[in-house]
Amino acid sequence: MKKAVVLLSGGLDSATVLAIARSEGYACYCLSFDYHQRHVAELDASGRVAQALGAAEHRVFQLDLSTFGGSALTDASIAVPQTPSEGIPVTYVPARNTIMLSLALAWAEVLGANDIFIGVNALDYSGYPDCRKEYVEAFERMANLATKSAVEGQLLHIHAPLIDLNKAQIIQRGHALGLDYAMTVSCYQADSAGRACGTCDSCRFRRAGFAAAGLADPTRYQA
Repeated sequence: MKKAVVLLSGGLDSATVLAIARSEGYACYCLSFDYHQRHVAELDASGRVAQALGAAEHRVFQLDLSTFGGSALTDASIAVPQTPSEGIPVTYVPARNTIMLSLALAWAEVLGANDIFIGVNALDYSGYPDCRKEYVEAFERMANLATKSAVEGQLLHIHAPLIDLNKAQIIQRGHALGLDYAMTVSCYQADSAGRACGTCDSCRFRRAGFAAAGLADPTRYQA
């Protein structure tokens, strides 16, 4: 089987991407990150999803981005917004996708994998600059300049199959693949049991997505 590294947060989008990669015949090597994020319950979810979807391997990389802070997800002194805001919200984590894709690239080279899957989405998201198609294409170009495998003719491909889908379309795609979204945690401030707050950006996008998809929302909420 072809090998692929799949970035797996434990949320709705990355779980859908793993289901897609598996359906396309890849042996999936899942990479999650404990970056001292506020919503650490998603790491438990990543393990459940990786096991349920038959990942070839699942690794959790320790990466303390709270050293820099600058985000409501990595700095306890910055509150998670409870209402929509203008511009890029404080839940943006500086350079997060660049750091994670770089580490996925390193593992892909070691595995001899030419494919990396990431669940970024340019429609129903919070305006993060590292979730755009232009960013994914630029990273792929950089990866094929920077790696021994690419120089020797094994080009790397970054797959972002959700990039042009809205949340309802993503949910419908996963549902068609038999994905149980009850396993996933998307909330930016989920409690230790994985129950969602229901009010953060991520919860709002998720709740609206299930409603638009015409499917029951399996999310467990705190209230």
